[in-house]
Amino acid sequence: MKKKIMAAILAGAVLTACIPIQALAGEEKTFVYGTTGYSEEMGDAGLNPHDNYSGWSAVRYGVGETLFKYNDNMEVEPWLATDYEFVDDTTVKITLRDGVKFSSGRTMDAQAVKECLDDLIAVHDRAPSDLKIDHIEAEGLTLTICTTEPCPALINYLGDPYGAIIDMEYGIQGEGGSANVAGTGPYIATEVTPTQITLVKNEDYWGGDVKVDKVTVKSFSDGSALTAALQTGDVQGTYGLQYDNYVLFDGNPDYTINSCATSRCFFGQFNFDSEIMQDENVRKAVAMGIDKEGFCSVIMEGRGLPASAAFPDSFSYGNKAVTTVSYDPEGARELLEESGWTDTDGDGYLDKDGKKLTINWLTYPTRLEQPKLAEYAQSTLKEIGIDVTVNNTSDHMTYAQKGDFDVYVSSLTTAPTGDPEYFFTSTVTGPKNYGNYQNEEVTELTEKLHQTFDIQERSSLAVELQQKLLDDNAMFFVSHLNMGIVTKSNVTGMAAHPCDYYEITAELDVE
Repeated sequence: MKKKIMAAILAGAVLTACIPIQALAGEEKTFVYGTTGYSEEMGDAGLNPHDNYSGWSAVRYGVGETLFKYNDNMEVEPWLATDYEFVDDTTVKITLRDGVKFSSGRTMDAQAVKECLDDLIAVHDRAPSDLKIDHIEAEGLTLTICTTEPCPALINYLGDPYGAIIDMEYGIQGEGGSANVAGTGPYIATEVTPTQITLVKNEDYWGGDVKVDKVTVKSFSDGSALTAALQTGDVQGTYGLQYDNYVLFDGNPDYTINSCATSRCFFGQFNFDSEIMQDENVRKAVAMGIDKEGFCSVIMEGRGLPASAAFPDSFSYGNKAVTTVSYDPEGARELLEESGWTDTDGDGYLDKDGKKLTINWLTYPTRLEQPKLAEYAQSTLKEIGIDVTVNNTSDHMTYAQKGDFDVYVSSLTTAPTGDPEYFFTSTVTGPKNYGNYQNEEVTELTEKLHQTFDIQERSSLAVELQQKLLDDNAMFFVSHLNMGIVTKSNVTGMAAHPCDYYEITAELDVE
């Protein structure tokens, strides 16, 4: 089957070389997509869903699909599955969709799905602790998953992009940012690099007709370059424009802006192994010294919503359910003075025992909002006497994993599965807890959340957990993203989604 696919690709290349471009233009629909959301430093380069966050790229760009997906209300719906039933607290029986094929030509059945999920939990950093899978049984189109303990959010987790179902007989072609896979989606990747993906339509897609013949996904690290590419027509659609550039397209009949509030949150983790950050007054002062309203309205041009905690207002366990500190420079200065930090030399910065109050702020450039947030915080924290040294680097993971920071500011879709558990198991008690925050009660509550089936009780536990994080001044939350996709007006079938997935779909069309 691999030989057939390669032969088709080569044949296409020969035909392309022989036929005039003008002739092809009338027969083939193409789409070029520019994004700041695909890169090695963000952990999502390549299409292997079992590697870091590359499942996001597999699902975003129409190569992979999951057993379940999320609607516009972030409710779970069947996708490659058609139904499920919890037989008991540790057993769920899933019925798979009939007539689905991988792009390799292999038919998707329970055995193929089992092989994929077995590999996922063997190699992935987050999936094993999320899914708690003990073993999987496969028979025809019936998949039975048995967990080591009650896992109420299992169905939600199976919609996470790391759960994209791929053909393990075809395997992972290439490594890292060049990895390619055989999925079930509307597009087949013919070339994958850390900066670009070439896609062709899946002629045998189970979900119906795919309207665009060829899609090219291009990675941009420079927001102004992305804007220029859209203006010149080098790309026909974009994700991740700079916020001050939206005004260039808003109201222009040649463009369409599709926006949606998401649970993507820009937030900071304090390093509890840092001597300075072990002082709770310093942590609290930092949180009180950042003007979230100003950042969202002035810097993000209204494309961000101020965050009190991990989840936006649209969630029952979101911002409004918690109590947090407000922007209060004077109160922050009082806290720092209480800890002995004063300006003894009149340079505008606080010091103690001859040492200036300097914090190392770690972030990365690919999310364009984060360097801007660093600059903004540098300015507002200076007003209360804190010197902020910014390390804005694509190599941020090396520094984060070594704990070489005082504050690590990143962005995360905190409820990518439509359920609150993910944020706590991944970032508070899990592998993304780079600040080494430890609280036994928080760990116990997270475990309780993991095993609770009642939805209202899960919501209450999520509120309690967030409040404990805020009370401990373990993290600070700045903004929730109002995501925008901007396209040429002749492009249809692209829409922003609350979970930040499903960008390139079979509905994409260029008129």
